[in-house]
Amino acid sequence: MRTHTQLVTLGMPDSHSKEIRELHLFSEMEDAHFQSLIRAAYVQNFPPQIELITEGDSSDFLHVLLSGSVDLFSSWNDRETSMATVRPISTFILAATVREAPYLMSARTMEKSRIMLIPSQNVRDVFDQDGQFARAIVDELAMCYRGVIKNTKDLKLRTSLERLANYLLRQQARSGGGETFMLEAEKRRLASVLGMTSENLSRAFKALRPYGVTVKGSQITIANQQDLEGFAKPNPLIDNR
Repeated sequence: MRTHTQLVTLGMPDSHSKEIRELHLFSEMEDAHFQSLIRAAYVQNFPPQIELITEGDSSDFLHVLLSGSVDLFSSWNDRETSMATVRPISTFILAATVREAPYLMSARTMEKSRIMLIPSQNVRDVFDQDGQFARAIVDELAMCYRGVIKNTKDLKLRTSLERLANYLLRQQARSGGGETFMLEAEKRRLASVLGMTSENLSRAFKALRPYGVTVKGSQITIANQQDLEGFAKPNPLIDNR
């Protein structure tokens, strides 16, 4: 359940204001309009495992993650699945704010997180007044749409083993391209993201051993890059996220 215990409301430090201004969403808008959003916003510190928004609720705020990490997830018929991980500095969930529509996903903190909340009505007001801001929102939503299409293709066109292999290659690239790297997510959550059970994920890791993949806790080693890529067949129209 959502709780507001241990929350601290803070002012907006200049450093965060500068970082937020540099986000693509806000970078080209008129300064007066940006300042009006900042004046209406406030910043809170949230402990881990706090539910920030619940799917189906009205979109009262645009959230900007300043530090920490947030899990976007959805539930149905006593089942739950992770949809995405939000990392700093980025916004979520923009579409519901613009459409004045209910949230389609829930969100909870994965660790101690600092979040700026901008009232959705203020965002919509500035959208109507500032053409550069409106274009940036359209661009952001277009990127999100393309990300959803790529994820859907990943789920529908690949086996669970192929999804895991390509996820590992993407994670390797994000981690600098080295032979050994760390998983970003704990394995139970990774299984949910990939549309698998924890048991199937464990079996899939074992099935990738012939392709040079070894697992030690959260540490992954890819000893034979060519073999794994030959099996996974990464595709930029799916895997460039």
